[in-house]
Amino acid sequence: MDLALGLSDQPIYLATSRKWDSDFEKRVARHQDERDQRWETWEEEKFIGKLNVSGRVVVLDCITLWLTNWFVDLKQDIDACLHHGKQELAQLFQQEATLIIISNEIGMGVHAESHMGRKFVELQGWMNQFIAKRADKAVFMVSGLPLQLK
Repeated sequence: MDLALGLSDQPIYLATSRKWDSDFEKRVARHQDERDQRWETWEEEKFIGKLNVSGRVVVLDCITLWLTNWFVDLKQDIDACLHHGKQELAQLFQQEATLIIISNEIGMGVHAESHMGRKFVELQGWMNQFIAKRADKAVFMVSGLPLQLK
């Protein structure tokens, strides 16, 4: 968040989460309360490529929740999720904007118990690779400490 505020007086916080239940709504409210008046909040569950972010600093939070929306809506079809997700990101990447993309590395933890869980871990990993390959800089955060990857 400090990075975005250092680059812009009014960055965009692009929230991708779907409000699944009341507990998640509370989580979203807490996140909103953490941001002050300098932030412009946009919400988009899936179609991020249609947004005009040209000339702006954008914190996209987060790829994992955004992919979850695609994964659920497309009935766990990984190929369709990758196709649509890459298409949306490619449209976003074409704009002259500073994108700070937050994601999760979920493949480093305990092996997913279910087939669906393992499919999502693969999907997340492939999408992270797609983003990292196109990024100017990639940072892996561990316990609040940055590890420069690229």
